[in-house]
Amino acid sequence: MNREPVQSSALSSIGYDAETETLEVEFTSGSVYRYLHVPSVVAAELRNAESRGRYFDAFVKGAGYEYYRVS
Repeated sequence: MNREPVQSSALSSIGYDAETETLEVEFTSGSVYRYLHVPSVVAAELRNAESRGRYFDAFVKGAGYEYYRVS
């Protein structure tokens, strides 16, 4: 999955596969996680959020999506 760099103190890059509803997030620590069954609207809002870290915490991490570490 291709990720796009983002400006954030918490996230380095974000990728999304609409077909599988999979969101891939690279954190500034270098860790990469995939979140499953994430609606496209959530991925778009994350990409466009004023504070991507806060949006991620509230609407991805805090929403209880199934996830796993890629690297």
